[in-house]
Amino acid sequence: MTKLVVATSAACCVLILSKQLAAAPARVEASVLHHSELRSDLLSQHVIDLSLAEAVSLGLRRNYNIRSLKLQRLREKFDLLVADDLFNPKLKLSGTHRLSKGNADSSRTTGIAPSVSLLGEYGTNIDLSWNQQLNATKNSGDLSSNGLGLTVTQPLLRGAGQDVTTAPLRLAKLTEQVNQLNLKTSVSQTLYEIIAAYRTLMKSQNQMALATDALERTVSLLKVNKLLITAGRVAEFDVVQIEADIATQELAVEEAKNQLEASRLMMLKLLALDLATPVRASDALQVTRLDIDQATALKVAQAKQPQYLATMLQSEQTAINLLLAQDRARWDLSLVAGVTQQRDQHSINGANRAWDSYTGLKLEIPIGDLGIRQGKVNAQTMVEQQKLLQEEARIDLKRQITDAVRGLNTLWRQLEISQRIIELSRRKLSIENDKLNAGRSSNFQIISYEADLRAAEDANLNAKISYLDARAQLDLLLGVMLESWEISLEGF
Repeated sequence: MTKLVVATSAACCVLILSKQLAAAPARVEASVLHHSELRSDLLSQHVIDLSLAEAVSLGLRRNYNIRSLKLQRLREKFDLLVADDLFNPKLKLSGTHRLSKGNADSSRTTGIAPSVSLLGEYGTNIDLSWNQQLNATKNSGDLSSNGLGLTVTQPLLRGAGQDVTTAPLRLAKLTEQVNQLNLKTSVSQTLYEIIAAYRTLMKSQNQMALATDALERTVSLLKVNKLLITAGRVAEFDVVQIEADIATQELAVEEAKNQLEASRLMMLKLLALDLATPVRASDALQVTRLDIDQATALKVAQAKQPQYLATMLQSEQTAINLLLAQDRARWDLSLVAGVTQQRDQHSINGANRAWDSYTGLKLEIPIGDLGIRQGKVNAQTMVEQQKLLQEEARIDLKRQITDAVRGLNTLWRQLEISQRIIELSRRKLSIENDKLNAGRSSNFQIISYEADLRAAEDANLNAKISYLDARAQLDLLLGVMLESWEISLEGF
């Protein structure tokens, strides 16, 4: 009796909504046709197919960050060139020309004075200068003079020794090594962003295809129900459930369409291409397992990870800075020796030649200069801090490697499970469709199993993308991203 009442109530509802439902199949079929055409347009021959390798190649040439890094490397290389020039001779040329006028006489003086200096690896500084001067007067005659001077300065305390003198050059070379490691980090990170964006585009394309396929399956179910209604085997109001599910699928298609467009724009932005360019990720979504243990991964990361290696190098930089700070706190005691020769030629008094030599000591003692002590304190604390940073870097690297390898294995197991779930969901739905055709199932059950299949397909797609992304992140963490893609930084 209860079943009869429920059936009667449902029949009344169907009669009220019959006019709206009569037009629904045509609207649904038109909507499916629209989305099918949309997917066909997205995959048409007018769309530019882009493989992951092509995206990486384009990114290396056009990406804004990479192009900026190339400009930055020009500055860094010139800084090293300046440091390498430390022990090369430095030539300086100076000249003067002066006119003077007084009560007794007027004169014109012209002079030129080239000089060259050379710094040795033990702090020895050699200055060689020559000057030529011509003084022409109106009443007193002309005076021509030239002279040669040589000065040698050898530090005995501050600035003495090969370690101190060559410290700036060693520091510059270490800085260049750190710059190269930072370059590798930046290029690898940008490469990872391009790879991640490409796979996000692949994911969006697959989500669009899955959503459209799910909508088409639901429409097929509606057609089957229409045949069953015609045959009198299904009540006409049963299509309400299918209509509601079709509306849900249309919403999913619109969301997938929006996500696909956002992914395409992000891909084009990273490649520095026109945002109107119609591109499509053409690579197949294939996943293979990476077998790697934690010990091997940690050993590779310690040898190749650029951020970790830069931290290790920075300890050498702080040690050199401490050496320089300690040297600046010493007294400035230097041995100074020199020789000069001067020759004068006067138009009235004739020629005169003289030479002179000297040897002596120069002493400078800083007293009460807290700035010097401040430099030592800062350098010493930086050395101690760097030791802590190195210890933390070792522990953090081991933690990251452990998490990455464990996470990669977990994602692979999730991928296998999601693959089994999707196979069982398809089989379950197929069986239930056969039961529906035989009149032994209901639309509610079909729609429920269809939802299970969609969830399984989404989970499987997410598992594939997550595993591929985790592999790329592991390459980034190990410092082998560029080696994996056979990319050389010689052009930077």
